[in-house]
Amino acid sequence: MAEKKTKVVSELEESTIEEETQEEKNSSKNETAEFSGTYIATVGRRKQAVAQVRLYEGGKGAIMINDMKAADYFPGEGYSIITQPLKVTGHQRDFNFSVLVKGGGKSGQIDAVKLGIARAVLVFDANSKEALKANGFLTRDPRQVERKKPGLRKARKRPQWSKR
Repeated sequence: MAEKKTKVVSELEESTIEEETQEEKNSSKNETAEFSGTYIATVGRRKQAVAQVRLYEGGKGAIMINDMKAADYFPGEGYSIITQPLKVTGHQRDFNFSVLVKGGGKSGQIDAVKLGIARAVLVFDANSKEALKANGFLTRDPRQVERKKPGLRKARKRPQWSKR
């Protein structure tokens, strides 16, 4: 028989874990409190995803997406993709962003947020247009899912043809 392995956590470790979770909660509350004052509002779209982006000047580089940290909402490479327009223009720590994103899947939402951030930076700093345009951050991706046709299994997939 296989033995069950249990993890023993000491009281000291439990207290540090609780403190870390409290700090994370407090830091997220602090970041949402920083979103006040005037802002620049833009919209980014991709497939069925729509991102409403608000750029707040004088920030510390915080990006909140649907009341979550951007790194938590888009784990992995998603966070680095949405911050590309900021890296290209050199505004990584200049603004705070509050984003509401709806619809679509994670990939479409990532591209919608990236477009919204690029448009907001363009409104704030018109001199960054060349850098954003050269990297393709201002172009909306027009590709959409093709509709399903009657008699077919998907948009173009046909049933197998049988001679007899």
